[in-house]
Amino acid sequence: MLFACIKSEQLKLRHSHIWIAFVLIPIIPTAMGTQNYLNNLEMLKSEWFSLWTQETLFYSNFFFAPLIAICCGYLWRMENQNKNRHMLLTSPVPVKDIFIGKLTAIAKITVFTQLWIFMLFLISGKLVRLPGFPPAQTFIYVIRGILGGMSIAAIQLLLSMVIRSFATPIAIAIIGSITGLLAANSQYGIYYPYSLMMLGMNANKKEDMLAGSGIPFFANSLGYLILFSVLAVYLLRHRDANA
Repeated sequence: MLFACIKSEQLKLRHSHIWIAFVLIPIIPTAMGTQNYLNNLEMLKSEWFSLWTQETLFYSNFFFAPLIAICCGYLWRMENQNKNRHMLLTSPVPVKDIFIGKLTAIAKITVFTQLWIFMLFLISGKLVRLPGFPPAQTFIYVIRGILGGMSIAAIQLLLSMVIRSFATPIAIAIIGSITGLLAANSQYGIYYPYSLMMLGMNANKKEDMLAGSGIPFFANSLGYLILFSVLAVYLLRHRDANA
């Protein structure tokens, strides 16, 4: 039944136009970051690393969370209308499979977006005539960003399930992005879910922001992913089933 749920959510995304947003919107932070890099060449001397910090600063702080919130809202939109939620819960489908199916779809689109951002980074680097290719470390940042991003995705998927307004969870994601930026520049950023994407992507710093904090980062990212997923399944099973 789980595979049927996963396939259903994949088809829902495939037949929508939401993929256009995930292809076009990441171009904006890439362009902004590239322009910022070109405007500050006298200070940004680390070539590929400097370009990376500028592009991921905009993407991981201001674009990823609202973008993934839109996708989460879309996946719950049909279930949040009329009495579709009750019809779904009375069907012979385990509630955990319903949520995991949606989470798997979000994970797939998160991986796609991260790889697309890296491709845009490579293209923009060549357009500004940076020598060679990006350091391998930057791709490791992409992988870390996937894990940090999934903790945000789990929160937003839970919010879109609980809050039946499409716009409200997106507004929360925007607020989370702003507060995440503030928290990431403090000693508490490693414990704040909306900061984990920025820390994982190593945005805005040449030095590794997770130096000596790799284990807490992975533990907190996985912890938030599991915590919000378990909470969502619990609420779906008890609150919605009893409504």
